[in-house]
Amino acid sequence: MESLPVPSVQAMVAATGVAHVPPRYLRPVDEAVATDGAAEIPVVDFQRLQLGHGEEMARLHRACQDWGFFQLINHSVPEDVVEGMKANVKGFFELPAEIKKHFAQERGQLEGYGQLFVVSDDQKLDWADILFLNTQPVQDRNIRFWPHQPADFRSTLDKYSAAVKSIVDFLLVTMVNNLGVDPEVIADKCGSGGIQAVRMNYYPPCAQADKVIGFSPHSDSDLLTLVLQVSEVDGLQIKRNGAWFPVRPLDGAFIVNVGDILQVQAYIVYLFHYSGWP
Repeated sequence: MESLPVPSVQAMVAATGVAHVPPRYLRPVDEAVATDGAAEIPVVDFQRLQLGHGEEMARLHRACQDWGFFQLINHSVPEDVVEGMKANVKGFFELPAEIKKHFAQERGQLEGYGQLFVVSDDQKLDWADILFLNTQPVQDRNIRFWPHQPADFRSTLDKYSAAVKSIVDFLLVTMVNNLGVDPEVIADKCGSGGIQAVRMNYYPPCAQADKVIGFSPHSDSDLLTLVLQVSEVDGLQIKRNGAWFPVRPLDGAFIVNVGDILQVQAYIVYLFHYSGWP
């Protein structure tokens, strides 16, 4: 899949201020996101999972079944790596537009600086710019799209990618064990090694913020998504039982989303396992 080129929202705001949002970014009223702050997504302690605490494993299982989301605290990514990643993401989007253009998406590519999943010239657009990079396996990286500014962007992303991969590998094994299924079954169905990508989103200020959406409502199609919030401005909202409500990230936590592929694969394996199918 490729994405059609669209103007940079950040550059547009910098050049004109955009007192009135262009029509392609305005969302109908029925797409506006309401909030219900009464609920809080579950919190799972990674260190307790690693120690094999049955109560924590049960908490993870309930979070996956009932929510599909949870906040992961006390994870194994070093604080300096997390803070370094945040600083480099902010640093990249603060670069002049002419420098960022060196890493722009090319036709037929999703990687790079631009926007994803723009498939027609009249679809509504997100109020955001993104940098999308394949990070694992290492041999599949296209360094042409990896910024060399800030100076330690590449080395920091390399460390971050490896640290996050170890978390996901452990979580997947624990989730599958909770289902009473051999982890090798999921591994065989999803391919060995797995694929990892990092999407960095920048949401410029907007004079009509109540009429735009930074990231269109969606479900993630992958196995697991780990979300790291860079700024202090809350924006992520999830839908449960028909209501949208904001997620308030805990300091240092990852927000974890169970993706469509894991949900479908777990359902199929679970069905096969308990129906007696081969």
